[in-house]
Amino acid sequence: MHILHTEWSNGAGGQERRILSEAMGMQKRGHRVTIATGENCWIAGEAKRLGIPVEFCPMRGKADFKAMRALVDFCRRERVDILHTHSGIDSWIGGIAAKFARVPAVRTRHLFLPLKYNPINFVHYLFDRFFALGETMCTMLVKDCGFPAEKVINIPTGIDFANFSPRLSRQEMRAALGLAADTFVVLTVAVIRGVKRHDVALKAFKLLHAQNPNSRYLIAGEGPMRAPMEQLTSELGIDAGVQFLGHRTDVADLIQAADVMLLTSRSEAQSQALTQSIGLGLPVVATAVGGVPEVVLHERTGLLVPPDDPEATAAALLRIANDPALAKTLGEQGKAHAHQHYSLEVMLDRSEAVYRQLCQRSAVRP
Repeated sequence: MHILHTEWSNGAGGQERRILSEAMGMQKRGHRVTIATGENCWIAGEAKRLGIPVEFCPMRGKADFKAMRALVDFCRRERVDILHTHSGIDSWIGGIAAKFARVPAVRTRHLFLPLKYNPINFVHYLFDRFFALGETMCTMLVKDCGFPAEKVINIPTGIDFANFSPRLSRQEMRAALGLAADTFVVLTVAVIRGVKRHDVALKAFKLLHAQNPNSRYLIAGEGPMRAPMEQLTSELGIDAGVQFLGHRTDVADLIQAADVMLLTSRSEAQSQALTQSIGLGLPVVATAVGGVPEVVLHERTGLLVPPDDPEATAAALLRIANDPALAKTLGEQGKAHAHQHYSLEVMLDRSEAVYRQLCQRSAVRP
């Protein structure tokens, strides 16, 4: 099959990384994959670096007819079998283009936010299937938003655990970060933006640090809220205990060096950082929002806390810091859960099966 992914976003988060991992996985299975995106988008550079063909297609708005025409022409010229969209703007452009090109269309919903399935938002009628990142999101789309149940498929993001592994030892990575062997290390890997609620995490760390002065907090990622969060760190008086690491490509090494992964999002479909962490045996503390409870099974693969609650978050972190046996058990059970349900192969198997079904259905249409 020739699979065309479209992406309007210029982000560098889990959404874009899922597209890249799926594209690489499908290429290894013998499929042809192309990513249509803007020339200056982060995913374009990463795709080219990874050997994934890129079709530059600036998308300036959902009514960009020039971009629609370009996608229609590309689908016809290059014999595209599946058009798969990911963001709001490219879903309008790609959905309409797929109809004109007579190509089956799929959309992955990456955000745990409701969509209006009605004639005004007719874009949702253009897709043959919707990929949701968990059963909780499937339920929301069907029961709360009115999407046809037969069109919504649960396909969580899969991690390539065979290749996602640390390059450095725990001791080496800690030394590189200036951390002592006995320091209790909290790690967050996420784009620094409002929905991730780094402010809650920082307030929770202040409470933890008061109880455990030998704790440190590592924040990996960039984003529009970095400067305000650095200012808040100073205002809370915890500068000495917090490190802003910026964008990192050595996430597996950071996970290896940490004692717990922390996620304080107020909304989350599925955090790749959480899945990666439990897949490497790291216990996690996360807010019980969206699809998180499907990955983080409370008291089994991690600890769940209410959103916007620094006190409960600090208490959960302190439990893990003070109970090595609990941390070990959560890590072991989390690793088994992740490898069974959230591997790259599981994601590819489910996606490929849907693609083939749609291609076969398309072939018999009059």
